Amino acid sequence: MPRQADLNQLKQDLVQHYRWLRHYGCNDSHSGNASFRWHDEVWVTPTGCCADTLAPEDLVRCHIDGSCEQGASLDAPLHIEVYRKNPSARALFHSHGPHTVALTLSGEDFVPVDFEGQYYFPLVPVVRIPYQDYVAESPAMVANKLSNHKITVVRGHGVYACAETINLAYKWTCSLELSAKTAWLAKQIDH
Repeated sequence: MPRQADLNQLKQDLVQHYRWLRHYGCNDSHSGNASFRWHDEVWVTPTGCCADTLAPEDLVRCHIDGSCEQGASLDAPLHIEVYRKNPSARALFHSHGPHTVALTLSGEDFVPVDFEGQYYFPLVPVVRIPYQDYVAESPAMVANKLSNHKITVVRGHGVYACAETINLAYKWTCSLELSAKTAWLAKQIDH
């Protein structure tokens, strides 16, 4: 039987990791979103929330069937679709790492140049979605990529990373941003 104490700990963990994404420059004060799956529930950050002031009780409950309580992130349907397509996923982070976003603006898949990046994800697929079609098309397109990859990028928008734990989804997000920063620095040396 699910324990309330376990759910409360997951909420605290998600908020802490979401704040770290802000603290380390992968999001601005009000960007990105995050969630975790708890049995048939999906707990997601609220729309327009501030990472600096977000509290565990602010998270919004959704259901794997697609229903959400009022105030859920605009990306809540995307989170739900990722969990539907990838049953092993238990956490999902959306971030806006500037080096990753900049290096994938061409729409080309990203191939890390550093050892760690190659070790974790030798290829990071980049999804092209016209900005005006993002809300309608992103759930299926991102979920399809994340059913076969740990991480993907929506061109011009940001990173989506899913994993079996909150900490691991956070790790994939940070590892990709460091790989992108390393690739960007290497290009500066080449010029």
